[in-house]
Amino acid sequence: MKSSQWLPLGALIAAPFVHAQAADSRAPDAVVKSTIEEVMRAIKTDTAAQAGDPDELDRIVAQKFLPSTDFMRTTRLAVGSAWTKATPDQQQALFEQFQTLMAHTYAAQLAQIRGQGVQFNYLPMPALPAGATDAVVRTVVLNNGDTMNIDYRLNKGAAGWKIYDINMMGAWLIGIYRQQFADQVAKGGIEGLLQFLKAHNER
Repeated sequence: MKSSQWLPLGALIAAPFVHAQAADSRAPDAVVKSTIEEVMRAIKTDTAAQAGDPDELDRIVAQKFLPSTDFMRTTRLAVGSAWTKATPDQQQALFEQFQTLMAHTYAAQLAQIRGQGVQFNYLPMPALPAGATDAVVRTVVLNNGDTMNIDYRLNKGAAGWKIYDINMMGAWLIGIYRQQFADQVAKGGIEGLLQFLKAHNER
């Protein structure tokens, strides 16, 4: 994506977090199922998204998927101990850049499974212990004979259950990025990590 296209997208992606969200009392599997259904319904009714247009898929992810996420938590966990060394402005910039990267990643995955015949199956979730604040919802995607496992990790906070990690290729995204981010911080500090994220998002 060209840098001239990134700024409007970044603003759109950040938009769901401008206003405080009302508490959501739904169970974690209900949050995941309704979110996926809204995303896929939007794709199926959008000609450009059906054709795989990356900007349109990004827009749908921003509007339908991101409100169900807590990518501030994702960013904090992926950055690790370096997070506490960042200024508040740097933390906000890291969040915005990493959320954009996560949205791009999820939209790219949706581009592979946007066909009309795609089917999501939701595996039964074990009962959570009382007071649990972390849960994993497992799904199996059937797409033209291919099977793909996509799992979602959620945390329960004041706004309810929110997705903060995704396992799309046999590995959780936080784990994938944690080492990359540590390497970037070691080489160039927080500003180096920010430049690394910006470069990825401007492609």
